[in-house]
Amino acid sequence: MALKQVSSNKCFEGFQKVFEHDSTELKCKMRFGIYLPPKAETGKCPVLYWLSGLTCTEQNFITKAGFQQAAAEHGLIVVAPDTSPRGCNIEGEDESWDFGTGAGFYVDATEDPWKTNYRMYSYVRDELPKLINANFPTNPERMSVFGHSMGGHGALILALKNPGKYKSVSAFAPICNPMQCQWGKKALGGYLGSDVSKWEAYDATQLVKSYPDSRLDILIDQGKDDQFLSAGQLLPDNFIAACTERKIPVVFRLQQGYDHSYFFIATFINDHIKHHAKFLNA
Repeated sequence: MALKQVSSNKCFEGFQKVFEHDSTELKCKMRFGIYLPPKAETGKCPVLYWLSGLTCTEQNFITKAGFQQAAAEHGLIVVAPDTSPRGCNIEGEDESWDFGTGAGFYVDATEDPWKTNYRMYSYVRDELPKLINANFPTNPERMSVFGHSMGGHGALILALKNPGKYKSVSAFAPICNPMQCQWGKKALGGYLGSDVSKWEAYDATQLVKSYPDSRLDILIDQGKDDQFLSAGQLLPDNFIAACTERKIPVVFRLQQGYDHSYFFIATFINDHIKHHAKFLNA
């Protein structure tokens, strides 16, 4: 599949690039950011996938998080896709910031008019890694996933639904229990319909209850002054309780004074890169 390079900038002796391609899953043009560390010039590198939150494109993470230095040091390729299909001309796709464009929620929609294009789960799990592995010097056996907010939800469900596929998972302020929060009810109801039992397949707190083993090290950072934490959108306590019950190890760090923004992400991003490097470079 043809990739079109949109931009390329040298960064910590590697390159931060953006590419565009025609997606078969989403039936539209998609962009992704990819950081190629200096090591990629001479050998194969593990891949770390970043999933962004509501309203984001591929740009937010690559311009604001400041992850490139740590990725260069640890020899990790870092891929940051967009958060939804774009320009599909679906009625209502641009009406609200938390549904439709910029809000794909990393599910495969089953409801009209979304089910043809809104297949972000399959895009991130299958199509994108195949594309990355075919075009870049990757070690396809070694991949991990992390994300923020809606993308933290995406990272958790990908790891929990595909045991062994990802070497590690982490999240910043993830939506941990979407079935129980307003963002989740709107998105899951809209994309998957009114049968709540279908929502369980995309809810980390539900999925962890049937996760087959305990070999998954999860790191979560959560700002204590996050407005969406106090508004009941993130619900980490529900997820932690479910993990504890299943004896799945979670490092959960409540960070005093931090909010939901990229200033919070930038502060702790190196810890997350280090967390993944430990498993990806093992």
